[in-house]
Amino acid sequence: MDRRVKTLALCALLTALALGLSYAERMIPLGLLIPLPGIKLGLANVVTLFALCFLGTGPAFGILIARCFLGSLFAGSLSGLIFSLTGGLLAMAVMAAARRSGRLSVYGVSVCGAAAHNMGQICAAMAVMKTTAVISYLPVLLVTAVFAGALTGAAAAGVFRAAQASGFAAHSREGSKETTEGQGGGA
Repeated sequence: MDRRVKTLALCALLTALALGLSYAERMIPLGLLIPLPGIKLGLANVVTLFALCFLGTGPAFGILIARCFLGSLFAGSLSGLIFSLTGGLLAMAVMAAARRSGRLSVYGVSVCGAAAHNMGQICAAMAVMKTTAVISYLPVLLVTAVFAGALTGAAAAGVFRAAQASGFAAHSREGSKETTEGQGGGA
């Protein structure tokens, strides 16, 4: 089968997986443990990290955009699209730059992405609500981003190890030993 067809099929599968994880995350009563609005684990980011590291920046952006649009379509929420797309695109850009720098492990890349996602959502909230008052919530979100990003990074590292053990990394565009160990000694 043609490599482009395989990549397209894998992107479709990863988009569906990300949508499923995003939906499943809504069922986790995180609000009972952390009673703050907007706090999420970001489980779909495991798929985003996988795509970024094994398929490259272009397919990862495509999967992210498809997930945001389809998730908003299924939820019937235009405001959800604004927030998820703004946060997601900023997070992806930051994660791609962090990965390219070669100084951060998957944990560090994930934490950077979580923080950027929260910053993007605050920017969206300021635009939608036409006020800068919501920026006062950013420090709380950034603290939770460290924990959520580290947890997502740990899950992604486990997925990377499994992909490499199965031989998937040898057939992917960018998957290599560096993927699970990080590309540097950093976070």
